[in-house]
Amino acid sequence: MQTIFVSRGSYRRGRELAERLADCLGCRCLSREDVIEAATQHGIPVGKLEEAVVKRRPLTEALGLLAERYKAFVTMTLCERVLEAPLVYHGRAGHLVLPGVQHILRVRALTDVEDRYDGVVDRLHLSREKAKQYVGQVDDDIRRWIRTMYDLDINDPALFNLTVNCSKLTVANVATALVSMAQLPEFTATPAGERRLENLLLAARCRLVLADDPRTRDLNAQVRADSGSVSVTYPPRQSAIADAVGEVLSGDAEIRQLRCTVAASTILWVQERFDPESATMASLLDLAGRWDAAVDVVRLLPETEGTDAVEPVVAEAAPSLSGGDGGILDDAGVMASDSDDGGVRETVHRLIQAGRAGAQCNVCGGQQSLIGSLCNVANVSLVVVDELFLSRGEAIRKRLTRDLAGRLGERLRVPVIGAEELRTRYLFGAKQWLQLLMTGGLTALLYFGVFTHQEELLAFLRSQGTTERVLAVTVVTLTAPLVAYLWGTAAHNLLRLVRFE
Repeated sequence: MQTIFVSRGSYRRGRELAERLADCLGCRCLSREDVIEAATQHGIPVGKLEEAVVKRRPLTEALGLLAERYKAFVTMTLCERVLEAPLVYHGRAGHLVLPGVQHILRVRALTDVEDRYDGVVDRLHLSREKAKQYVGQVDDDIRRWIRTMYDLDINDPALFNLTVNCSKLTVANVATALVSMAQLPEFTATPAGERRLENLLLAARCRLVLADDPRTRDLNAQVRADSGSVSVTYPPRQSAIADAVGEVLSGDAEIRQLRCTVAASTILWVQERFDPESATMASLLDLAGRWDAAVDVVRLLPETEGTDAVEPVVAEAAPSLSGGDGGILDDAGVMASDSDDGGVRETVHRLIQAGRAGAQCNVCGGQQSLIGSLCNVANVSLVVVDELFLSRGEAIRKRLTRDLAGRLGERLRVPVIGAEELRTRYLFGAKQWLQLLMTGGLTALLYFGVFTHQEELLAFLRSQGTTERVLAVTVVTLTAPLVAYLWGTAAHNLLRLVRFE
């Protein structure tokens, strides 16, 4: 089953390419305009959202909720179409809608700018100068739309599998080449890819149901799904609204477990194998409690493992909502799979007991799959990576983990750290006690010495000889950074001790 998404911007020949591809594959061609029309009929005022982006207005909370509602509708629509039959979709940002689905061929269609000017002149009957202004304005609007809706740069080549210039080739030849490329094994649907689509579909459908219901319309929630297990994370100030989540979502038969967590932000924990009794778990629980954060458990499976080697964690229990404290839904569900899940089951249960459980998922396919799966995760404050690439040698493990951390940091734009750095950078332990006592003591001694020997110090600094002045400047130059370092380290550790962050 071949699926191709064409990012065409405002390029006329991009539409022609998509339609030709659909004819060659014998499948349906869906456009952004079709999806917008369906969203409008669903009651989503897309025009209001586009007007705010075009006029460079910052998104208010209401517009932000509208954006999430629209994205959920687009995700749901495309997931349904892709799961039903082969599809060719063309629009601005279709390549960003289904993150982590690797078997979709994502193509960016370009044309020479002069060809675009000619097209605008013919189509809109504008002067050449007006056509240039029009094309520039449209490009700016599309860039702002991508940045506002997905916080990404449309010109990032990593977002596409292929970029084609339709000015250099005929549409027919480009379509022929893309159809051949779509037959490659990399773009063949796999069970793991279909599960990813089903997870995205369920999460989008739940998000849309919450946005459509008057009781939860104003809920600013992040919804994730994994094989029937749905996680809803919402801020503390909306606990009263979230009390209705269980009732609103109770009609969806595909929800096998529903979990609600109160959290101001999200911490992503990425590992290959998890240990609920590890020091990392204790550190994360401590940090999540201080930050009022939920912990998302993400298991990265080795690329060499089969896509069906590990079944995602699923609970058989029917959804039910716990008390109004914003806790966890049905935290005693029985797991459906007895296969090795890398400790995810016990880890999530421990997080549930602590009230810090966020979403959970398994990611197959290596770094690129992980980055694609996480690029649209919102409200992330920290990523912790540890115990990855366990089948590799120590040196290779460190290099691959460092590379993954760098790429995640670039994409998510949040700190990405290891487990050891988590303890030393964010938590207070024996090392921090020693630093506090040493730097605090030295700082106190320095200030005591200065205040008890003021006359001698002033006389030294006021010395008239050239040699004495040079010596005074040298002493001040050396001691000022030292005092700043000692005082800054002591104050930093003191604030961490009293949990003032």
